[in-house]
Amino acid sequence: MTSSAVSLLNREQAILEFNRRVLAQAQRSDVPLLERLRYICIVSSNLDEFFEVRFADMLDAQRDGSGLVTSRDVERVARAAHELIDQQYGIFNDQVMPALREHRIQILNHADRTPEQRAWVARFFEREVRPLLVPVGLDPAHPFPQVANKSLHFVARLSGKDALGRDTRIAIVKVPRVLPRVIKLPPEVSSGGQSFVLLTSVIRAHLEELFPGRQVEAFSQFRVTRDSDLEVDEEEIANLRHALRSGLTTRHFGKAVRLEVVNTCPEELSRFLLEQFALPEAALYRVNGPVNLVRLNELIDQTDADDLRFQPYEPSWPTRRLPRGKSILDKLRSKGDILLHHPFESFDPVVQLLREAVEDPDVLAIKQTIYRTGSQSVLADLLIEAARRGKEVLAVVELKARFDEEANINWAERLEAVGAQVVYGIVGLKTHAKLMLITRREGSRLRRYGHLSTGNYNPKTARFYTDLGYLTADADLTSDMDLVFRQLASLSKFKAPRKLLLAPFNLHRTMCETLALVEAAARRGEPARVVLKINALTDAELIQSLISAGQAGARIDLIVRGACMLPPGLPGITDNILVRSVVGRFLEHSRIFYFRWGKTEAEESLYLSSADWMSRNMLRRIEVAWPVTDPKLRQRVIDEGLVPYLHDTRDAWQLRSDGTSQRVNGVDGISAQQALMRLFHAEEE
Repeated sequence: MTSSAVSLLNREQAILEFNRRVLAQAQRSDVPLLERLRYICIVSSNLDEFFEVRFADMLDAQRDGSGLVTSRDVERVARAAHELIDQQYGIFNDQVMPALREHRIQILNHADRTPEQRAWVARFFEREVRPLLVPVGLDPAHPFPQVANKSLHFVARLSGKDALGRDTRIAIVKVPRVLPRVIKLPPEVSSGGQSFVLLTSVIRAHLEELFPGRQVEAFSQFRVTRDSDLEVDEEEIANLRHALRSGLTTRHFGKAVRLEVVNTCPEELSRFLLEQFALPEAALYRVNGPVNLVRLNELIDQTDADDLRFQPYEPSWPTRRLPRGKSILDKLRSKGDILLHHPFESFDPVVQLLREAVEDPDVLAIKQTIYRTGSQSVLADLLIEAARRGKEVLAVVELKARFDEEANINWAERLEAVGAQVVYGIVGLKTHAKLMLITRREGSRLRRYGHLSTGNYNPKTARFYTDLGYLTADADLTSDMDLVFRQLASLSKFKAPRKLLLAPFNLHRTMCETLALVEAAARRGEPARVVLKINALTDAELIQSLISAGQAGARIDLIVRGACMLPPGLPGITDNILVRSVVGRFLEHSRIFYFRWGKTEAEESLYLSSADWMSRNMLRRIEVAWPVTDPKLRQRVIDEGLVPYLHDTRDAWQLRSDGTSQRVNGVDGISAQQALMRLFHAEEE
């Protein structure tokens, strides 16, 4: 069988398989108990996005009649999603919650509450909840209400007739988002431990009080997930920001793709809801517990039990390379490039670099890409301050960063208000590259300083995402960065950079060409090696190039955190390719590409990148990859970013040819993340 005949793994099922690996963390005895609950919440959050985007796209592809996605494909993925969600609730109910009760941390249902606790809940309901609830009885003048994406509701079937003597049996109660979903009982009624009640349980206990004179015969919580991909026709609009701002108001009411109800929901009510949302039976998910486990993060945050959490980890400051209080610009000018490995090393040097540039009167211009910064961002605040001080500020703001659109629109407007130049990249292409460029006058010349990163300019996520940041004053590299910014702003024709690779222009092609070099070396019997650390591998052409190189004899190791469509271990086809995934305390996020295609140093390359090996990243986004040529930094990347992950026997999973995963060893093995945490703290001491 040739590489072109290999059947690739299904992308959506590969995403679900990644979430199985995350969910497995909730079963580990060596993971602190509240962190096990957090992994359950993470899976729920991931699945929400899966249905909102990936599964919604799959349904669209099925409906368009192209044949690329069949009803059988959709059924297979839906069945896998049902199985995963059932497993998730099983772990929640049978493992995590009983273990929490052993530590006297419990969620109390109405039947479990003492008379004193019921009285407290009743007072809470009257004071905090009831004033915000507006039950709607359905009749021709009160049709089924608009139900926003992922909003919580109750459906109830009532006895008797309404106030006008009509037989209006069905009512809907919307649960306002402003109400807390998890309420901690005060110590005086908590029976000596830490007791919580869920908002749904509070409402359930008092649901009948919302319908005086009638009885609630049956009821259920429910939640609908909708297609939430924000689409605008960039060719037909004059102002992308205004179009997206308008689109945000309708995003919450896209086409329904999933309906969640509790497993006690009567068949009559679930059928009624399916009809209202025009959903098939397969879209109904009956769950044994709260319909939105994500909100149990509130319980984790409110619980007083530090011993049930990960021990606090404070990223180290790279003192040897960047002495505290010293100018980072001076260091880059005199000592060369600096590598930062987050979250083991602090993100603060990046903030300090920008702050130094803002305060330095000789810095004339600052350019930066903004993809995900969050609603609060010290970096965006510093860009605003730079503009106020009269510096030239160019911000390339990606308005279509999914689920961060509103925050990015707000930052764009604030930057424009102080005179910064704001552009939104290139029509049809998301700007996903992470670049910051500082231009400074030094005597009679201008000198540039840059920061490139595999991750976002977000100090919060930099504490729990693994990423690599690169500080440089290299003239060629910073000139290339300036070229990228000019192309993004002016939409000029592509001019090949000296060192940078830039998607969608030459990154994909260069990766394919480099893999061809590896394949040719393998056929000659020379050293041929590929090691990739990426978040996803779904691009068919790159996968086929990897398979061809492996068939020729190249040794290939792929460290793929999430979805991987390449089936490893097929005899004679992909048996030279190993695929592993590492799921630990931190979210693996760095992208590293290593290639060797011969015996000499010239026949070896190592890149860091913002891009995953997905078609959208390579062909429909602005992405960068940059070579690490300094021998010491290159070795650091290999020693810290690749080797520990290839030898991880604690948090690593190996992908099988059928797309399922198997844990490499177990709790007694070596964890790459823990080894790096110890390494950087030892260096700091």
